[in-house]
Order: sequence, then C-alpha cells, then structure tokens
Amino acid sequence: MSKEVRDIQDQKDQEQEEVKGVAEEQELQAEISSEATEEQETEDNRIEEMEQRWREMNDKYLRLSAEFDNYRKRTLKEKTELIKSAGERILGEILPVMDNFERALQSMETATDVPALREGVELIYSTFKDFLTQQGVQEMECIHAEFNPDLQEAVTKIPAPTEEMKGKVVDCIQKGYTLYDKVIRFPKVVVGE
Repeated sequence: MSKEVRDIQDQKDQEQEEVKGVAEEQELQAEISSEATEEQETEDNRIEEMEQRWREMNDKYLRLSAEFDNYRKRTLKEKTELIKSAGERILGEILPVMDNFERALQSMETATDVPALREGVELIYSTFKDFLTQQGVQEMECIHAEFNPDLQEAVTKIPAPTEEMKGKVVDCIQKGYTLYDKVIRFPKVVVGE
C-alpha cells in the first residue's frame, strides 16, 4: 500500500477513534447525568417522605393535645359535680336532724315537763353526733393530755392545779374535730404552767 492510502487509513482510524471517544464521552456524561437525576429524585423522595412523616407526627401531636385538653376539662367537671353531689348528700342527711330541732322548738312553747324536753334535745344531739361519726368526724380528746401546739390552740395559760398538770391541758374551751385523721378544727385549750 502506498503511503497515501496508509495515511488515509490512519486518518480514518483516528477519526473512528475520535468518534468512539466522543460517543464514550457522551455515554459517560449521559450516565453521570442519569445518576445525578436518580440521586436528585431519591433525595426529593426522601424529603417528601420526611415531610409526610412530619405532617403525620404533627397531626398526631395536635390530636393528642386536644384529647388531653378535653380529658382535663372533663375530669375537672366530674370533680366539681362529685363535690357538689357529695355536699348535697350530706346536707340531705342533716335535714332530719333539722326537723327534729324544729319539733323540739315547737314543743318547748307548750311543754311543762322539762326533763322530757331535755331528754328529747339529748336524743337529737345523740343523733347528730352519730351522723358526724358516720361521716368520719371524730371529737379530739385533749383534757389532761400533754399540750401539743401542732394539734391544739392554746388560748391562755393558768397556774397548774398540781405539779403533774404542768404543760398539760387543764380545760377545753372549744372542742376540736378530725375528719379521717385530718384536723378540721383545732381545740381551744387552757394550758397549765
């Protein structure tokens, strides 16, 4: 072959290699572009997925918050009604005692038998005291007990009648009461010194 043919052949081979190189470069760029597009789509999908999860969690939070608020209001209303109905029940149970007092007052106007009248008032007192005991109210015993400022209110101090009575309750001016072991009224006492 002649030099010219060889040069043409070389030139053709070179052109084919350049075309192949350009084609490979285009394929590589297309592949890179495809990978970048896939990565972008994957990233977009992840962002969309996370936004969806955030919306769901936010919705759950709002619902839970509203549910708790409703629960709080409902329990507050139930407590109020319970307290109200408990008071109604106790007052309803006191009404018979009130009726007995009214009967006693009416009978005092015409009564001539004072011992019988006294017995009737004592019966009313006993009924009322039993009612308080049933409700958990107990009278506090304090006479001749050691003075305790956490459980008693000292009104005054007087000289102790005996040496043993020093620092002890000599007299009770007003009784104290507990409701299920909680003091609801402190006794007012006189302490010996």
